Amino acid sequence: MTQTPTAHTPAQEQARVQLTVPAQHPMVTVLGSGDSLLRVIEKAFPGADIHVRGNEISAVGDPGEVALVSRVFDEMMLVLRTGQPMTEDAVERSIAMLKASESGESDGQETPAQVLTQNILSSRGRTIRPKTLNQKRYVDAIDKHTIVFGIGPAGTGKTYLAMAKAVQALQSKQVNRIILTRPAVEAGERLGFLPGTLYEKIDPYLRPLYDALHDMLDPDSIPRLMAAGTIEVAPLAYMRGRAQPVFTNVLTPDGWRPIGDLQVGDLVIGSNGEPTPVLGVYPQGQKDVYRVTAQDGSWTLCCGEHLWTVRTAADKRRNRPWRVLETQEMIGDLRAAHARRYELPLLTAPVQLPRREIPMDPYALGLLLGDGCLTGSTTPSYATQDPELAVALASALPGVELRHRGGPDYVLNRVKSPGDVVTLENPVTRVLRELDLLRTRSTTKFVPDDYLHNSADVRLAVLQGLLDSDGGPVTQRDRTCRVQYTTTSILLRDDVIALVRSLGGVAYTRRRAAAGRKPGSARGRAVEYRCDTHVVDIRLPDGIEPFRLSRKRDKYHAAGGGGRPMRFIDSIEPAGCEETVCIQVAAEDSLYVTQDYLLTHNTLNDAFIILDEAQNTSPEQMKMFLTRLGFDSKIVITGDVTQVDLPTGTKSGLRQVQEILEGVEDVHFSRLSSQDVVRHRLVGRIVDAYEQYDSEHGTQNGVHKGGRGRSGHKGK
Repeated sequence: MTQTPTAHTPAQEQARVQLTVPAQHPMVTVLGSGDSLLRVIEKAFPGADIHVRGNEISAVGDPGEVALVSRVFDEMMLVLRTGQPMTEDAVERSIAMLKASESGESDGQETPAQVLTQNILSSRGRTIRPKTLNQKRYVDAIDKHTIVFGIGPAGTGKTYLAMAKAVQALQSKQVNRIILTRPAVEAGERLGFLPGTLYEKIDPYLRPLYDALHDMLDPDSIPRLMAAGTIEVAPLAYMRGRAQPVFTNVLTPDGWRPIGDLQVGDLVIGSNGEPTPVLGVYPQGQKDVYRVTAQDGSWTLCCGEHLWTVRTAADKRRNRPWRVLETQEMIGDLRAAHARRYELPLLTAPVQLPRREIPMDPYALGLLLGDGCLTGSTTPSYATQDPELAVALASALPGVELRHRGGPDYVLNRVKSPGDVVTLENPVTRVLRELDLLRTRSTTKFVPDDYLHNSADVRLAVLQGLLDSDGGPVTQRDRTCRVQYTTTSILLRDDVIALVRSLGGVAYTRRRAAAGRKPGSARGRAVEYRCDTHVVDIRLPDGIEPFRLSRKRDKYHAAGGGGRPMRFIDSIEPAGCEETVCIQVAAEDSLYVTQDYLLTHNTLNDAFIILDEAQNTSPEQMKMFLTRLGFDSKIVITGDVTQVDLPTGTKSGLRQVQEILEGVEDVHFSRLSSQDVVRHRLVGRIVDAYEQYDSEHGTQNGVHKGGRGRSGHKGK
């Protein structure tokens, strides 16, 4: 559009401008049907006389208004060039933005054309875009910040625009799921007395979110996305329900502790084997729990909303990232063509526990637990057909010499020095007594806690001693090598399984009954089996060497080594109702080690989370919600602090959070007003009228000076 300014004298105090509309733009698109757009401009600038002749528009009058008229038409032409039509509403908003910029109420960094042409999402023949300057800044803040608060009256598009940004992020694969939530505040009736199922009772509170979702996505795709967990719509109370029973063990650097005993700042073990601090602890009350069991026999308890990182065979084949699913989402969907569907992650490195002082070399202890005689009725002895192990044991036990008695038998004698008293205790016997291992037999042996909960190299050395004694490699065609270990001690069986799992491996166990077994042979005579044998099949990851004995080590590597252990969910079954708690940890993947070295978590990563009607959250709920933020996630919180429906005396979490988080890096507060209402024009006037009434009648933010909320009144 070309402009031709006309000079004027100061006495006239008038200005004149002439604009030419390019031929490619029909005048009806500029002036509107029946000159409706022109009338909006004339009404907004009564001090300017506007005339139209052909494709030329002229304005004469007050210099300030004439200049603004010229800018209005310029902005309209910029919008029209994008192919977007101008409406009366868009013209009114353009004028409001220009006047605000002229008066200094706005910094003028964004022009009306920039605001009106910013497309967020195109869906089902319509385009969603901001309509006001504050809306544009709100949308821009969502792009720039991790947590954004959209605060303003009803009708300003807070939730709708946030929803559009969430769908945009999902479609562009910036996030893997959308979570929409709002508090279900009981307004005059109890949810428990409403008819229908729980979901039917809470559905009216969530209906606005469903409606917005249907505007932006193909309605037929929404049930599929919700069934897959890609979109979750739930009341706020459900967002905190990712919990385990208070007695569930969680691994810490000091050993296993009940999750209910943990406090903020305590350390737990993450998926990389390293300690990570607890950021939040949230009691959940009584909840229905399920027993989640893996195919290797490991299991733990959790609620239906508890989160699991899993991967399917198709995910692995297509190189897709691990997904996060709720327990209840996987129930009834655990098999794919008779194969287990959901693979669970394993430790990416051995658990890093503090080193403890120990009285005996860990490898030597493993050898003695395997083939040593620890009854205490005689001098400690050791039996092996591998002289290599006898040499290794002797070198690891200072002050002791192995005396070969013949065949596989060796005696561990104390090395005597001149002047020693004959009654001095054998060093091995003394250590065995200190470790409570003296007088144990093959069925009662165990790994002492100081070795079981020690540094990774100590735990591995104990395991190597046990496997060199009573284990061995098992080769399989076209598969990597597994390790098999046998023992008659239930305690030792469980300790070996714990050692393997703590190093990032998996272990399966089965019982071989003594009754009915063909007798063994010893020195040419039959020997009956007196005790059941526990067989443990082990798979260890690459980099973890299970053997020191050369013949076993060479066979193991010749068969391909350990490869990649795998663990799958086998079953999910109801397990009653328990008092529960959930924790949040600082690990990047939010995983922590729970019972049987299972990895689980309860914080959402790679998610776009919207909390609507946040003025109806309590301060505790707001803190809980904000601290559930996972990595690569985004949170948008919307609300109107003048519309609080909380019970009398309950402070709004949205009001309090502004005092707490204002100025915190990567947290942004976008504030909208009645000027940003995009519903019927009357809505903005109603909002203004209520604000004026509140100011005149001594109310502030919807709370009367008498201390009652807007749903209650002072007693007479």
